[in-house]
Amino acid sequence: VTEVQADMALRESRLAALRADVDKGVATARQVPQFEDQVEKLEQGLVSLREVLPEEKDVADILRRIQTLATKSNLTIQRFQPGKVVQQKLYAEIPYKLQAEGTYHNLGYFFDQISKFPRIINIGEIALKAKTPPEPNATITADLVATTFVLQEAKGGAGKTGTVPKQPSLAK
Repeated sequence: VTEVQADMALRESRLAALRADVDKGVATARQVPQFEDQVEKLEQGLVSLREVLPEEKDVADILRRIQTLATKSNLTIQRFQPGKVVQQKLYAEIPYKLQAEGTYHNLGYFFDQISKFPRIINIGEIALKAKTPPEPNATITADLVATTFVLQEAKGGAGKTGTVPKQPSLAK
């Protein structure tokens, strides 16, 4: 009788453990819709982050976008020169040397437009010169460096990852 009781007790403990596992599985299955919602929200967040920190370098696209912002600001881009790419651990910095003509007010408006742009563009190394002789719509020449960032693929093949560099208001 003792062996039978011991065997019954062992089987009852196994049954209790299996029922606990089933209960955990049922509870997890009930959470699947929540997990799916979280995954969808995270994927949407990733899409918006890729607008800020894209994965590819496209000089023509950047030139077109900066030219559009300059035109909206009544600035004339005199020179646009891509600089040397600076590799960081998770991203690359891509500087562009610009020379623009316009008024001081137009330049300020251009900086404001850059600060509102969805993609990160940092402005630095600003040098202003008075244009001689001044023209009604061009009183200054500004030399500056606009730096954008590109997400680098993660090493090890586990997918793409990155961090968004801190975006200063205007200058470094």
